[in-house]
Amino acid sequence: MRKKRYSSDFKLELVKQYRLGTAVSKLSSEYGISEVTIYKWIKLYSPVEGVVDMTKAEVLTVQKENERLKQEVDIFKKAITIFAPK
Repeated sequence: MRKKRYSSDFKLELVKQYRLGTAVSKLSSEYGISEVTIYKWIKLYSPVEGVVDMTKAEVLTVQKENERLKQEVDIFKKAITIFAPK
């Protein structure tokens, strides 16, 4: 069985509907998505405590980018030691 993929916009729309008062059970039956999945999206797209205007999804994106940049810096450091004049 193939896993269905949903866009971020679709997920945000369902979370918005939930915040406007639509019950998770109603969203689940209307869209054919499990309640557990909808609750995960609500958690993912809810603001993170202590961080102004950032959702968990945004925090995870920033962390991923930060890790990628750290790896690039490490590569450049190694390259400098290799190519630096002695």
